[in-house]
Amino acid sequence: MNIRIFCCLVLLGFPAFFCTASPAADKPDGTSALAVSSGGNISRPQEPAGIAIMRRAYPDVAFLASYDSAADDWRISITVPGADGGEPRHGELYWCEGRMLPADRLADRDDYWSMMYRYAEEVPDPAEFTEEDIARIRMVSSPEHRQNGPSSPQFFYDLLYDCATREQVEEHITQVSFLGKRSNLHARIAGPLARVEEEILAAAETDAEVRDFAETLASADSYNWREISDSGNRSFHSMGIAIDVLPEGWGTKNIYWAWRRDIDPENWMLLPLDRRWMPPARVIEIFEDNGFLWGGKWTIWDNMHFEYRPEVVLYTRSGYAAGN
Repeated sequence: MNIRIFCCLVLLGFPAFFCTASPAADKPDGTSALAVSSGGNISRPQEPAGIAIMRRAYPDVAFLASYDSAADDWRISITVPGADGGEPRHGELYWCEGRMLPADRLADRDDYWSMMYRYAEEVPDPAEFTEEDIARIRMVSSPEHRQNGPSSPQFFYDLLYDCATREQVEEHITQVSFLGKRSNLHARIAGPLARVEEEILAAAETDAEVRDFAETLASADSYNWREISDSGNRSFHSMGIAIDVLPEGWGTKNIYWAWRRDIDPENWMLLPLDRRWMPPARVIEIFEDNGFLWGGKWTIWDNMHFEYRPEVVLYTRSGYAAGN
């Protein structure tokens, strides 16, 4: 199978358990690899490297990890600073190979995939798809799989963004201007998005393609309390940490897989790349450098979509994902 396709399918229900060449203790998802002392005695496991990645991704959040021998896993006490000097939020989750689950969900681990996965470096090209790739994409994009397959665990995000309910998250929604367009989003990502805007405007001074993107942006919508189409899972728009950028005149090209599927149910995934709208490569790079993923690199593509997932960017760039 094309490796880029395999990596992208993680989002669609295939947990990130790819590393096999390195000792599990050296991988972000290695929760029960045992360290061996010089005398040959087995000692307690080493802390998974993925916890350090979480600390780097969210430097203002405290992650206190301790090994729970009864659960054979790492228990993480998390403290999120309160907004505007308010009371901090506290929670406890188990690492569970990067899923970050509460104790009462550990038995249901197969219902979730890891938060850590290898984000694609390039856009998967349908011209390189094998028959196996196509069959797998059809399977994971089916309504049945999207409803009943593994889903993204949201327990950490509920704690981080205080977004378990609509009423909670709307206490943190703020309005910002992005490239001249108003957008309502979670206050925690206002800073990263402002840095994206600053870098895009700087690049636009010398890059005509970036300048055209900035000047022809029609909308930049973020917060929207809703479920992901076909899946029943909450969208990252429901947390206010995803933003959809739509250009003027985008309708001349395809921008979202499900809209293309409505036209071509069997072969939407084979649509050539030159028939999809895409932001300039420099714009995508700027978003990624500031912790955002671009949905155009997913096999089930959403080319207008960026979401703030710095842990995935750091994991992919850390070298731990290199063997995946």
